[in-house]
Amino acid sequence: QVQLVESGGGLVQAGDSLRLSCATSRRTFGSYSMAWFRQTPGKERAFVAAMAWNGGRPIYADSVKGRFTISRDNAKNTVYLQMNRLNLGDTAVYYCAADAGRRPPDVRIDAYDYWGQGTQVTVSS
Repeated sequence: QVQLVESGGGLVQAGDSLRLSCATSRRTFGSYSMAWFRQTPGKERAFVAAMAWNGGRPIYADSVKGRFTISRDNAKNTVYLQMNRLNLGDTAVYYCAADAGRRPPDVRIDAYDYWGQGTQVTVSS
C-alpha cells in the first residue's frame, strides 16, 4: 500500500498563491505518474494537473492553465502544485494521486491506483 500525504492547504484571499505538497515514503515514487484532483461538495472529483513518471510536459485542466504548475522532486518523493492567482472557483479539497503503472499522465480518476486524504483550499473574496 502506498501512502500519500498532502499538505499546504489553507484559507487565502483571491489573487493569493499557495503551494500544495504530496509526499510518500516509497522509494518507488520515481516510477509513479502523479496527479492532482479537486472536489467540492456535491460534485465529482475533477482533474487539475498531472505529470508523467519520467518527466515530460505536464497536462492541466483548462480552468487552471497558466495559473497552476505541477512539479516533482524524486529525491524527496514529493509532488507539488503551485497555485497562483487563486480565485473563488478554486475552493475545494485537493487530492494527490499516484499511478504505479508507468503510464502517461491521465485525466481519468480510474487511471490512478493510490490517493491521499485531501487538503482543503479555501479562497475568500
